[in-house]
This record gives sequence, C-alpha cells and structure tokens, in this order.
Amino acid sequence: MIRIENVNKWYGQFQVLTGIDLQVRAGERIVICGPSGSGKSTLIRCINRLETVQQGRIVVDGIDLTANARNVDAVRREVGMVFQQFNLFPHLTVLQNCTLAPMSTRGVPQAQAEATAMKYLERVRIPEQAHKYPAQLSGGQQQRVAIARALCMTPKIMLFDEPTSALDPEMVKEVLDTMIGLAEDGMTMLCVTHEMGFARSVADRVIFMAEGRILEQAPPQQFFSAPQHAKTQAFLGQILSSAHA
Repeated sequence: MIRIENVNKWYGQFQVLTGIDLQVRAGERIVICGPSGSGKSTLIRCINRLETVQQGRIVVDGIDLTANARNVDAVRREVGMVFQQFNLFPHLTVLQNCTLAPMSTRGVPQAQAEATAMKYLERVRIPEQAHKYPAQLSGGQQQRVAIARALCMTPKIMLFDEPTSALDPEMVKEVLDTMIGLAEDGMTMLCVTHEMGFARSVADRVIFMAEGRILEQAPPQQFFSAPQHAKTQAFLGQILSSAHA
C-alpha cells in the first residue's frame, strides 16, 4: 500500500530524514515512536506530500508521489490525516466540517454527504454533536470529529500525527478507543504517538526513529520485551518509567 525507498529530506543544511526505507501492506497498523525531533511527523507528512522529499521515492497505492505533481491530489483522496491540532473550521458545524471536502472535491450531493457524515459521527460515538460548533465541544470530542471528517473521504489509509498530545489525559482514552475501533475494522494506519499501551495492543509493527533514521522495527511484543538498539532501550526506559510515575 505504501512503499518508501531511500528517502532523504533536508531543511536547508539540516537533514531531517536519512535513507528511509519502509513498506506498509494493506490493513497493516504501524506505530512510529521516537524522541522529539527524530523526523517522525515529517515522515508521515511526506506520505501525502504535505512535505516534499529531495531524494528517493514514495509510492502510495501504486501512485508515485515523487514523479508528478498531478499525482498528489490522487493520493490525497486516498489518504486521511489527523493532526495534533484538530484543524476544524470554527464557523462551521460539526456536520458541515464533515461534509465540506466530499461535496467540494468529490462532488458528492449534500444529502449523501450528510448521510455519510452521520454514519462516521456515529462510528466515533458523537452523532448527537452534529449541529454544534467546534467551540462547544471538548478537546476529545473535537479530535473525534477530526477523525470522522477524515473518514468521510473514505480513505484507504489513515495517518495520525500525535493525535492525543494536545488532549487532557481524561480525553486521551476516548480518542484512542476510536482509533482502536478503526484498527479492528482493518484500516491501514500509520500513527505517530507516545501512547505505548496503544502501540502494544493495536500495532502490527512498531518503528523507532531517532535523528531522522529508522533505527529499529519489530512486532510490539519483541519491540517492548527485547529492543535491540541502545537508543531504543534508552527511549523505552524513559517513556515507560514516566508512564509509571
């Protein structure tokens, strides 16, 4: 579903991604973790061309993102993205936020777009909020709207960029539960997160990045019980001890 081959990216003189190779199968659930500034968010933003790469290839569902600018729109139609900040339009209701893209970019008729939106608002368990505005919702509810909005484009792949890091702790669970439900539905997912419990229970593979490189990848059981790289060991030691604190 996603093929990343020898991808390198710089911001000016600073190399933010170095020699990234990654393949993701349809229906696979990948969690990407690592210290701040390791290139995790940049990597997933390259998958829908929110960031461009200077070297290497990224092929999504058979479409080469690096070959032709026209391919970008085709890929974005297949890839949903959920950010740290919810990025909802404050002047639109929840329902309008969810129907805007399908109606404007796919030409879906309003009634059909609204029916799809209600289906996904139900899926994320907030159908009763459809006619409210984002400011009337909690952070956890807003992030669930953002997930529903991405699903309304019926993507084949969902990218999550630290979707719970801006939330109060009591709201993290409701968003993670929503994501677990999606994973159970067989959605291809790449998720940058520090939620190690989520990685343990949902991921098929956990990828550890540091200094712009993939240093280690393994199924969760192996990743958590026997990390190979010293930096992975240090990172897990830090993050798991702070989780217990």
